[in-house]
Amino acid sequence: MEGRCVVDTWTQFGFSGARTAAKLLRREPHVFICDGSHQVYVFNTKERKLTALLHLPAAATDLVESLQLLLYVACATGVYCVNLQRLLDRTERSSAVDSSSGPAELKISAESRVAEAAGASSLLLAGSVLVTLGQSDSSWLLTLHQTQSSRCERLRSFVLPAVQLDMESGPTKRRRRRKPVLICLHCGDATPPSSSPDSSEATLPHGHFRLQPVLFKLLFGVEAALANSPVILCGLPDGRLVFLPLRLPAWRLSVLHSLEQPVVEVAASPTAEPARCLVALGERGRLVLITAEEGGGGQLSFTEACVPAPVSCGRVDRHCLYYSTGADLLALDLSKGWSRGGGRGRDEEAAAALRSPTSLNVCRVAALAEASRCTAGGVELLGLSAGGRLQTISLPVQWAEPGSNMLASTQAGHRLGDLLSAIGDVCGRASSLETVIKSKNQILKHLNQVMNVSVLQAGGGQKPVRCHGRTSWSRLLQEHRLTLTCVLENCSPFVLDGGWTLSLAVLPLSLPASAGGQSPSQSFSFPFHRLSSGESLEVSLPVAEAGNASFPLTVYCSLVFSLSSLLRDEEAGIAAGLRSGSLSVPLNTLTVDWLHGLQLPGLRAVHAAAPGQCSTDATSHFLNLFDIGRSRRPDGGGEGASKPETYSACVRVSSALLNQTLMLSSSRSDATEQGTAPRDLRVSLLDWLLSGGGGGVKREHQEDTGSAVVHGCCPNGAAVRLSAAEVDVGAEPLPTIQVGVESSSLAAVCGLHHAVLRRIQILLQNAPGKTSSTPIQSSGLRRALQRAEMHQTRISAALGAAASAGQMNQRLLAVYRELRESPLLVV
Repeated sequence: MEGRCVVDTWTQFGFSGARTAAKLLRREPHVFICDGSHQVYVFNTKERKLTALLHLPAAATDLVESLQLLLYVACATGVYCVNLQRLLDRTERSSAVDSSSGPAELKISAESRVAEAAGASSLLLAGSVLVTLGQSDSSWLLTLHQTQSSRCERLRSFVLPAVQLDMESGPTKRRRRRKPVLICLHCGDATPPSSSPDSSEATLPHGHFRLQPVLFKLLFGVEAALANSPVILCGLPDGRLVFLPLRLPAWRLSVLHSLEQPVVEVAASPTAEPARCLVALGERGRLVLITAEEGGGGQLSFTEACVPAPVSCGRVDRHCLYYSTGADLLALDLSKGWSRGGGRGRDEEAAAALRSPTSLNVCRVAALAEASRCTAGGVELLGLSAGGRLQTISLPVQWAEPGSNMLASTQAGHRLGDLLSAIGDVCGRASSLETVIKSKNQILKHLNQVMNVSVLQAGGGQKPVRCHGRTSWSRLLQEHRLTLTCVLENCSPFVLDGGWTLSLAVLPLSLPASAGGQSPSQSFSFPFHRLSSGESLEVSLPVAEAGNASFPLTVYCSLVFSLSSLLRDEEAGIAAGLRSGSLSVPLNTLTVDWLHGLQLPGLRAVHAAAPGQCSTDATSHFLNLFDIGRSRRPDGGGEGASKPETYSACVRVSSALLNQTLMLSSSRSDATEQGTAPRDLRVSLLDWLLSGGGGGVKREHQEDTGSAVVHGCCPNGAAVRLSAAEVDVGAEPLPTIQVGVESSSLAAVCGLHHAVLRRIQILLQNAPGKTSSTPIQSSGLRRALQRAEMHQTRISAALGAAASAGQMNQRLLAVYRELRESPLLVV
């Protein structure tokens, strides 16, 4: 190399021996010097003199400048902020008054502390985010702060366990500890922040670099590249290179590489053109160049070499690395490394080319600032010597543009192929991301429908999704069961898609005391794939067995949505918390009572007789029980035996109320026009009671009885007689229909009486406001229903208790007398 370096000493500071924490921050026409002591020096390059001296509360370890002319200084007690504009204006006024005066001294008080980042040894500004890095106990703590006018707000912290690195063995083991290196990397497609607000060029602030999009994507992922996310890269004293993308939702520290020795410098080309190489230099001379492969295989190329050591400081300028070993200042052309990259042979050739740096014949350099360009085309380095001298190092013009002709014409094809391969790789990743986005959109659409259905069901009035049922008797394996067919109707404008389950819980109102005093419920689940708007789903479930039934039964209907159905199989393993998560939407409640379980011979076939049950000819059986003129023997056979005692209960409803609520007037007018007799109100009332009474559950294949007297068989095997008769009540005759229940089973009478009262309550709830001039006694009906439920519970307790027959009969007769002595009139 022709020419020699020219070294010019500007000033000598009052300290001897620069520490490893020494740092130079150049902002023309000022240079800020931090040497690891309690002072920060401000040097004016134009006037060639020291203009200010800042006294910190503790030893300063690092400093960084913001675009708003604020200087942040890291100390052992926290981060302090100094207004550079006020400081420089103050020094200019002092120089104007007395040009021979010494530097202005400024003591930084505790009020200037903006962040309580105790132990922070390195600083970096990424836009409005202040990054601090320091070691706490046995781990590294990286903290992000939001810069404000007077104080920095802590955003988030990341902890990384520290690794003990044994640099040397024996008594010569180094005791000094290097501070970590912090830089910020940007994708080449992103618009970089300017170094100053009025900068016309797209220059970069201190510690910021731009990488080619291909290299940036391979290093930190396509998500960070697409999001234009700045990436914080940390070089730790244990040799690890750790990075953190700032704009990705899942922020976490990741290890990129390890030099296995303290990191001295991590950088790229600090020019407006995106760099194609990331450089990392270790204290013991290990150099790593990270590039994208020339062949376009979509892979990173790590070129490693060993340069003369030990390395005390370093600085990258364009395609050249300048670093100091203390004994000499060396320059290394990095273009020799990446121009030969690709393949094992080329990697070895590149590593061999990097092992021979050029000596600049300058010794004892402890810190380097960013290089600057002279008007003549040369390079000027600003350095701080180990003796405390601030000096400029001017390089010859021949060294100003190393590797300027490194791109041969034969390599243009490789560049183009690499670019096309990168484009194809990005397109493939974009297609994969598009698939993921479509999947997420489908999940959000599905979840939106689920939430809409939940909101509709939570509103008042008629539910858009509801259930109704039908009861029927069936025979299976010589056993007769009462089956409930539940019909789920979707009247909402939304689709009940996959993941929904119809859940039915059947709970008896009362059980005998022998069952433990509790009411156990049975649950049934029916998953379904899809139920569109206007469609219905039918499911069947057994609710009672003949001779062993506990009525009435309450059926709680609900829709359950499994959150795990929103995820695919591979995603379900990641979101383990959603596996058992579900959303329950309550529907309406159905009631199955004694009238639903009543069997009517002649209308539908009933099951064959069994011990303790009524025979197929229930009418004959009932007439035999109530034959007053026939006598029976005590054993139940032959003449002379006494007739079994019968029980009865009744409910009276005014004819006017029935005419208006059952809307018989229109049917009678139609019958009169056709020349037929109007329908009997008594028969209509019985048919309405037996059909379900508008409570949501009906009897399957219900036919008109055509009679005011109906004989049937109850689920417990007892014969029963239902009748409807016209009676007059009160001093002023009030036309009334009396519904009577008769049976030799007191449990059947109480159960049917409760079922009739419940249906009459539904009749009153659905009645129009002008049904009668006389107020409807709905409160009395509710009290009667509560009394009937109490009677039903008392009867079940009497039948199940371990008591004598006489005690049981006394309890049952007490209930029966109360029913007989409290007739109810509904008007």
